[in-house]
Amino acid sequence: MGKLAVYVERYTIARPEELEALMRFKNAAEKHGHELHYLFRPELRKIPQYDALFIRALTDPLNASYVASRLAEMHGLPVIDDSRSIRICCDKVTMYRLLSKAGAPIPPTRILGAKDIKPETAEVLFAELGRPLIMKAPHSSFSSHVEKVEDVEAFVATGRRFLHRADRIVVQGFVRTTFDWRVGVLNGEPLYTCRYLIPSKTFKVQAIIDGKIEYGNVETVPVSDAPCEVVETALRASGVIGNGLYGVDLKQTDDGHVVVIEVNDNPSINAGEEDRFAPDLYERIVLHLLEGRWANQITSQGDGYPGSVNDLDHVSLSYVR
Repeated sequence: MGKLAVYVERYTIARPEELEALMRFKNAAEKHGHELHYLFRPELRKIPQYDALFIRALTDPLNASYVASRLAEMHGLPVIDDSRSIRICCDKVTMYRLLSKAGAPIPPTRILGAKDIKPETAEVLFAELGRPLIMKAPHSSFSSHVEKVEDVEAFVATGRRFLHRADRIVVQGFVRTTFDWRVGVLNGEPLYTCRYLIPSKTFKVQAIIDGKIEYGNVETVPVSDAPCEVVETALRASGVIGNGLYGVDLKQTDDGHVVVIEVNDNPSINAGEEDRFAPDLYERIVLHLLEGRWANQITSQGDGYPGSVNDLDHVSLSYVR
């Protein structure tokens, strides 16, 4: 019998869909004779008492969830999300660099610093990448600090504002679609697929419209019904990051071209949504952690791993093709 700790924050259990998913994880563990306990921030010290850790809270190197991940790794426990995946996925500059280096298809991408935020650069990028452009702060989630700019003035104003948060920002060509594909991946295998619809008044899945947060609907589809190109590209992209649990966001254009928008660690799993055609995902994740099915995740991501984050601080990157 194994003991699985699930690290949560109070906001994790605020929505009924998330709370129900957590209960389904517990049922899956108990079905196989394991224990599952929920841990909150004051109980971080208990993590070494368990056999594995599953993080169901917002991940960021500055959050307590990162402390939880590192604590589990220090005691040799399987953990989702591992600290390396958190560091990469929470820094879009690093993420796009690794995806590009591995040959994963991404939108035309440029990495800019403060000296690049000027009208002359905007004109060049509009000519090269088209109009509008998408600007992203490297440390953001839930589509925050991701904006579409149509002209030089908006480019400069948005760039300067984003540089208050970081020393580099991401600029990409705009890929117009009515939805994003999301492919859940666990240990290099597809877990679920769905479409996140984009509200008609915006260009992203989640946005503030007329003072209210608007979410696009979720349309879940069986993995077997998703386009092969989408699933294969998602598996390729997730493999660049590691062997854990990821939600890969992709766009497929009318001509069938697929690009990776981003790879998310700690992807959403809501009861009745991502699990609709994948009810076994709860068991798969639990058994992956507790029954040795996590494929030597830590050792496979050491210093010799292609694109290791250990050398990222020594890289000067001006743009990514």
